[in-house]
Amino acid sequence: MTYEELVKNHTGSLVEKLVTEVVNKEVVEIHFELEDEEQWAVIKIHIYEEDKEMALRLLPDDRWVLQFGYYDDEDEFFELIQPLSQTEKDLVPKGLQKVMHRVLASEEGLRLPGNFLSK
Repeated sequence: MTYEELVKNHTGSLVEKLVTEVVNKEVVEIHFELEDEEQWAVIKIHIYEEDKEMALRLLPDDRWVLQFGYYDDEDEFFELIQPLSQTEKDLVPKGLQKVMHRVLASEEGLRLPGNFLSK
């Protein structure tokens, strides 16, 4: 299965994996990012041994996306973006949703205990 197929056909399980890893961390950083005209709140995990990263982004108007990044054999970085359905959004704990909305509104990142976000 290609990464494109994985992201498109298994978004929910990737979101679950990302959220589980984030809420089980001792400390989680939620960042505010701005690129061109777009802005978002984001949490990321890195899978260093596989040269991959996954992120959950909250954009304005309550748009959520899964970002999956990887390096190919020639060390070129690719980024796949998959919008989340309502069912996939519901996999994100309410505590994490609230904090990400706050980061997006204030345009300032936060650092919190992971177990705080699981509620």
